[in-house]
Amino acid sequence: MSGDLRDLYQEVIFDHYKRPRNCGALDAATHRAEGHNPLCGDQVTIDLKVDDGIVKDVRFEGAGCAIATASASLMTEALKGRRVDEVEALFRRFHDLVTAEHEQDDAGLGKLEVLAGVREFPARVKCATLAWHTLNAALRNRPEPVSTE
Repeated sequence: MSGDLRDLYQEVIFDHYKRPRNCGALDAATHRAEGHNPLCGDQVTIDLKVDDGIVKDVRFEGAGCAIATASASLMTEALKGRRVDEVEALFRRFHDLVTAEHEQDDAGLGKLEVLAGVREFPARVKCATLAWHTLNAALRNRPEPVSTE
């Protein structure tokens, strides 16, 4: 990855950390889950409003590092209006993006591609995927909190 592209990605991550999108509780949520990363203390709650198999709205609350917050913010932007099966496929593609030992085809992930660099820092992968694992728990109505450990 070129230095200019890396700088742009860092700017996007910093922007979503400082000004997270879709942050706050969601009234009339149909799905909810909580997640925690004990390694660095990140905590997130994901609220979804799903109607007829489509994510109508999604919001998050919590406290975490820049990667965890930016990932949750970017995730919420990517999910609105998608069918649940599309959301599940997006989770798998995003997970592959940040966990693969070699570069993946990032095409089609949009702004989520800015988090590809975390795969170089294994401890940060848990930060980037916390909101996504919590999302999966919310979609499955799992009552127990998600942990990255």
